[in-house]
Amino acid sequence: MTSRPTIVALIPARAGSKRVPGKNVRLLAGHPLIAYTIASAVESGVFSDVVISTDSEATADVARHYGAEVPFLRPPEFAGDLSPDIEWVEHALQRLKGQGRAYDAFSILRPTSPFRNAATIRRAWNQFSEHEVLDSLRAVELCGQHPGKMWVLRGMAMVPLLPNAPEDPPWHSMPYQALPPVYVQNASLEMAWSRVVFTGRSIAGKIIAPFITEGVEGFDINGPWDWWIAEEMIRKGDAKLPDVLKEPFRAHS
Repeated sequence: MTSRPTIVALIPARAGSKRVPGKNVRLLAGHPLIAYTIASAVESGVFSDVVISTDSEATADVARHYGAEVPFLRPPEFAGDLSPDIEWVEHALQRLKGQGRAYDAFSILRPTSPFRNAATIRRAWNQFSEHEVLDSLRAVELCGQHPGKMWVLRGMAMVPLLPNAPEDPPWHSMPYQALPPVYVQNASLEMAWSRVVFTGRSIAGKIIAPFITEGVEGFDINGPWDWWIAEEMIRKGDAKLPDVLKEPFRAHS
Protein backbone atom coordinates (compact mmCIF):
# COMPACT_ATOMS: atom_id res chain seq x y z
CA MET A 1 0.00 0.00 0.00
CA THR A 2 1.45 3.37 -1.00
CA SER A 3 -0.74 5.47 1.30
CA ARG A 4 -1.56 4.96 4.94
CA PRO A 5 -4.06 2.08 5.15
CA THR A 6 -7.55 2.74 6.46
CA ILE A 7 -9.02 0.94 9.45
CA VAL A 8 -12.44 0.83 11.08
CA ALA A 9 -13.07 0.16 14.77
CA LEU A 10 -15.73 -2.50 15.34
CA ILE A 11 -17.11 -2.58 18.88
CA PRO A 12 -19.30 -5.61 19.65
CA ALA A 13 -22.10 -4.93 22.12
CA ARG A 14 -24.81 -7.54 21.97
CA ALA A 15 -27.49 -7.28 24.64
CA GLY A 16 -27.56 -10.86 25.88
CA SER A 17 -24.81 -11.03 28.53
CA LYS A 18 -25.81 -13.54 31.22
CA ARG A 19 -22.97 -13.36 33.76
CA VAL A 20 -23.35 -9.59 34.11
CA PRO A 21 -26.75 -8.62 32.66
CA GLY A 22 -26.66 -5.38 30.70
CA LYS A 23 -22.89 -5.33 31.08
CA ASN A 24 -22.08 -3.11 28.10
CA VAL A 25 -24.28 -0.26 29.34
CA ARG A 26 -23.89 -0.80 33.09
CA LEU A 27 -22.39 2.21 34.86
CA LEU A 28 -18.74 2.12 35.84
CA ALA A 29 -17.44 5.28 37.51
CA GLY A 30 -20.33 7.32 36.16
CA HIS A 31 -20.47 6.20 32.53
CA PRO A 32 -21.74 3.08 30.74
CA LEU A 33 -18.96 0.53 30.28
CA ILE A 34 -19.01 0.92 26.50
CA ALA A 35 -18.27 4.65 26.78
CA TYR A 36 -14.62 4.02 27.69
CA THR A 37 -13.93 1.93 24.60
CA ILE A 38 -15.62 4.49 22.35
CA ALA A 39 -13.64 7.32 23.96
CA SER A 40 -10.34 5.48 23.49
CA ALA A 41 -11.11 4.62 19.88
CA VAL A 42 -12.02 8.21 19.01
CA GLU A 43 -9.10 9.75 20.89
CA SER A 44 -6.58 7.41 19.28
CA GLY A 45 -7.00 9.10 15.90
CA VAL A 46 -6.34 5.74 14.25
CA PHE A 47 -9.78 4.98 12.86
CA SER A 48 -11.67 6.32 9.88
CA ASP A 49 -14.90 5.35 11.68
CA VAL A 50 -15.96 3.88 15.01
CA VAL A 51 -18.87 1.48 14.51
CA ILE A 52 -20.92 -0.45 17.07
CA SER A 53 -22.33 -3.89 16.26
CA THR A 54 -25.36 -4.40 18.50
CA ASP A 55 -28.76 -6.03 18.38
CA SER A 56 -30.18 -3.50 20.87
CA GLU A 57 -31.74 -0.11 20.12
CA ALA A 58 -31.11 0.91 23.73
CA THR A 59 -27.39 0.15 23.42
CA ALA A 60 -27.34 1.96 20.08
CA ASP A 61 -28.71 5.11 21.75
CA VAL A 62 -25.95 4.99 24.37
CA ALA A 63 -23.26 4.42 21.74
CA ARG A 64 -24.40 7.34 19.58
CA HIS A 65 -24.40 9.63 22.61
CA TYR A 66 -20.72 8.88 23.15
CA GLY A 67 -19.73 9.49 19.54
CA ALA A 68 -19.91 6.11 17.81
CA GLU A 69 -21.92 5.14 14.74
CA VAL A 70 -24.62 2.50 14.69
CA PRO A 71 -25.57 2.47 10.99
CA PHE A 72 -27.47 -0.82 11.31
CA LEU A 73 -28.42 -3.38 13.95
CA ARG A 74 -26.92 -6.83 14.19
CA PRO A 75 -29.38 -9.58 13.13
CA PRO A 76 -30.57 -11.77 16.06
CA GLU A 77 -29.07 -14.90 14.47
CA PHE A 78 -25.60 -13.35 14.88
CA ALA A 79 -26.17 -12.29 18.50
CA GLY A 80 -26.48 -15.57 20.41
CA ASP A 81 -24.26 -16.89 23.20
CA LEU A 82 -22.51 -19.25 20.80
CA SER A 83 -22.38 -17.00 17.73
CA PRO A 84 -18.79 -16.90 16.41
CA ASP A 85 -17.15 -13.53 15.86
CA ILE A 86 -16.76 -14.09 12.13
CA GLU A 87 -20.54 -13.82 11.68
CA TRP A 88 -21.01 -10.33 13.08
CA VAL A 89 -17.67 -9.05 11.73
CA GLU A 90 -18.51 -10.28 8.23
CA HIS A 91 -22.00 -8.78 8.54
CA ALA A 92 -20.62 -5.40 9.61
CA LEU A 93 -17.94 -5.19 6.93
CA GLN A 94 -20.34 -6.31 4.19
CA ARG A 95 -22.98 -3.78 5.23
CA LEU A 96 -20.39 -0.99 5.40
CA LYS A 97 -19.00 -2.00 2.01
CA GLY A 98 -22.54 -1.85 0.61
CA GLN A 99 -22.70 1.75 1.83
CA GLY A 100 -19.58 2.57 -0.14
CA ARG A 101 -17.30 2.31 2.88
CA ALA A 102 -14.53 -0.23 2.41
CA TYR A 103 -11.54 -0.35 4.75
CA ASP A 104 -8.12 -1.94 4.41
CA ALA A 105 -8.30 -3.24 7.96
CA PHE A 106 -10.53 -3.55 11.00
CA SER A 107 -10.02 -3.69 14.75
CA ILE A 108 -12.22 -5.46 17.29
CA LEU A 109 -12.38 -3.45 20.52
CA ARG A 110 -14.47 -5.19 23.16
CA PRO A 111 -16.19 -2.98 25.76
CA THR A 112 -15.18 -5.43 28.50
CA SER A 113 -11.62 -4.02 28.44
CA PRO A 114 -12.23 -0.51 29.80
CA PHE A 115 -8.60 0.21 30.74
CA ARG A 116 -7.33 -0.12 27.18
CA ASN A 117 -6.66 3.48 26.20
CA ALA A 118 -5.87 5.56 23.11
CA ALA A 119 -2.13 5.05 23.52
CA THR A 120 -2.66 1.28 23.62
CA ILE A 121 -4.52 1.42 20.30
CA ARG A 122 -1.91 3.64 18.66
CA ARG A 123 0.89 1.33 19.80
CA ALA A 124 -0.91 -1.68 18.35
CA TRP A 125 -1.69 0.04 15.03
CA ASN A 126 1.89 1.26 14.61
CA GLN A 127 3.09 -2.30 15.16
CA PHE A 128 0.57 -3.88 12.80
CA SER A 129 0.12 -1.42 9.94
CA GLU A 130 3.70 -1.61 8.71
CA HIS A 131 3.53 -5.34 7.93
CA GLU A 132 1.20 -6.42 5.14
CA VAL A 133 2.66 -9.93 5.36
CA LEU A 134 0.81 -10.33 8.66
CA ASP A 135 -2.81 -11.40 8.62
CA SER A 136 -3.69 -10.09 12.06
CA LEU A 137 -2.50 -8.95 15.45
CA ARG A 138 -3.96 -10.10 18.76
CA ALA A 139 -3.47 -8.90 22.34
CA VAL A 140 -1.74 -11.38 24.64
CA GLU A 141 -0.26 -11.47 28.12
CA LEU A 142 1.83 -13.91 30.13
CA CYS A 143 -0.19 -16.85 31.47
CA GLY A 144 -0.98 -16.72 35.15
CA GLN A 145 -1.56 -20.49 35.15
CA HIS A 146 1.07 -22.28 33.05
CA PRO A 147 -0.27 -25.06 30.77
CA GLY A 148 2.77 -27.13 31.72
CA LYS A 149 1.06 -27.67 35.06
CA MET A 150 -2.35 -28.56 33.63
CA TRP A 151 -3.84 -32.04 33.46
CA VAL A 152 -6.46 -34.09 31.63
CA LEU A 153 -8.35 -36.62 33.73
CA ARG A 154 -8.45 -40.23 32.52
CA GLY A 155 -10.58 -42.25 34.90
CA MET A 156 -8.72 -42.54 38.22
CA ALA A 157 -5.51 -41.19 36.71
CA MET A 158 -4.46 -38.01 34.94
CA VAL A 159 -2.00 -37.11 32.20
CA PRO A 160 -0.31 -33.79 31.38
CA LEU A 161 -2.26 -31.53 29.05
CA LEU A 162 0.91 -30.99 26.97
CA PRO A 163 2.00 -34.48 25.89
CA ASN A 164 5.24 -33.37 24.20
CA ALA A 165 6.68 -31.51 27.19
CA PRO A 166 10.07 -32.59 28.55
CA GLU A 167 10.10 -35.59 30.88
CA ASP A 168 13.34 -35.09 32.82
CA PRO A 169 12.33 -33.17 34.81
CA PRO A 170 8.68 -32.82 33.75
CA TRP A 171 7.27 -29.32 33.62
CA HIS A 172 4.70 -30.13 36.30
CA SER A 173 7.55 -30.70 38.75
CA MET A 174 9.46 -27.52 37.91
CA PRO A 175 9.08 -24.06 39.51
CA TYR A 176 7.04 -21.60 37.48
CA GLN A 177 10.05 -19.34 37.02
CA ALA A 178 11.95 -22.14 35.21
CA LEU A 179 9.20 -22.81 32.66
CA PRO A 180 9.30 -21.27 29.17
CA PRO A 181 7.13 -18.14 28.81
CA VAL A 182 3.65 -18.91 27.50
CA TYR A 183 1.18 -16.23 26.47
CA VAL A 184 -2.61 -16.23 26.57
CA GLN A 185 -4.85 -13.97 24.51
CA ASN A 186 -6.93 -11.33 26.27
CA ALA A 187 -9.86 -9.26 25.06
CA SER A 188 -8.08 -5.90 24.78
CA LEU A 189 -7.92 -5.68 21.00
CA GLU A 190 -7.52 -7.46 17.68
CA MET A 191 -6.54 -6.02 14.32
CA ALA A 192 -6.66 -7.70 10.91
CA TRP A 193 -6.60 -6.89 7.23
CA SER A 194 -10.09 -6.99 5.77
CA ARG A 195 -8.92 -9.52 3.19
CA VAL A 196 -8.84 -12.26 5.84
CA VAL A 197 -12.61 -11.91 6.16
CA PHE A 198 -13.46 -11.54 2.49
CA THR A 199 -11.11 -14.18 1.10
CA GLY A 200 -10.64 -16.57 4.01
CA ARG A 201 -13.77 -16.06 6.12
CA SER A 202 -11.65 -15.66 9.24
CA ILE A 203 -11.02 -12.83 11.68
CA ALA A 204 -7.42 -13.90 12.27
CA GLY A 205 -5.93 -15.59 9.19
CA LYS A 206 -2.83 -17.71 9.62
CA ILE A 207 0.00 -15.26 10.37
CA ILE A 208 -0.87 -13.69 13.72
CA ALA A 209 1.39 -11.18 15.46
CA PRO A 210 1.45 -10.85 19.26
CA PHE A 211 0.58 -7.53 20.85
CA ILE A 212 1.83 -7.76 24.41
CA THR A 213 -0.37 -5.71 26.70
CA GLU A 214 1.06 -3.81 29.65
CA GLY A 215 -0.36 -3.45 33.15
CA VAL A 216 -4.17 -3.40 33.18
CA GLU A 217 -4.54 -2.85 29.41
CA GLY A 218 -5.71 -6.43 29.04
CA PHE A 219 -7.96 -6.61 32.10
CA ASP A 220 -11.27 -8.12 31.02
CA ILE A 221 -14.61 -7.87 32.80
CA ASN A 222 -16.34 -11.21 32.37
CA GLY A 223 -18.25 -11.69 35.61
CA PRO A 224 -19.38 -9.98 38.82
CA TRP A 225 -16.02 -10.62 40.52
CA ASP A 226 -14.16 -8.89 37.68
CA TRP A 227 -16.52 -5.93 37.96
CA TRP A 228 -15.79 -5.62 41.67
CA ILE A 229 -12.03 -5.80 41.02
CA ALA A 230 -12.31 -3.06 38.39
CA GLU A 231 -14.18 -0.80 40.81
CA GLU A 232 -11.62 -1.45 43.54
CA MET A 233 -8.67 -0.71 41.24
CA ILE A 234 -10.30 2.56 40.22
CA ARG A 235 -11.14 3.49 43.83
CA LYS A 236 -7.59 2.79 45.02
CA GLY A 237 -5.96 4.53 42.06
CA ASP A 238 -4.35 1.32 40.80
CA ALA A 239 -5.99 1.73 37.39
CA LYS A 240 -7.16 4.74 35.40
CA LEU A 241 -10.06 4.75 32.99
CA PRO A 242 -9.80 6.68 29.71
CA ASP A 243 -11.18 10.21 29.87
CA VAL A 244 -14.75 10.49 28.60
CA LEU A 245 -15.46 14.00 27.36
CA LYS A 246 -19.22 13.57 26.94
CA GLU A 247 -21.77 14.24 29.65
CA PRO A 248 -23.10 11.07 31.30
CA PHE A 249 -25.82 9.41 29.25
CA ARG A 250 -29.38 9.99 30.41
CA ALA A 251 -32.03 7.71 28.96
CA HIS A 252 -34.98 9.47 27.37
CA SER A 253 -38.15 9.13 29.44
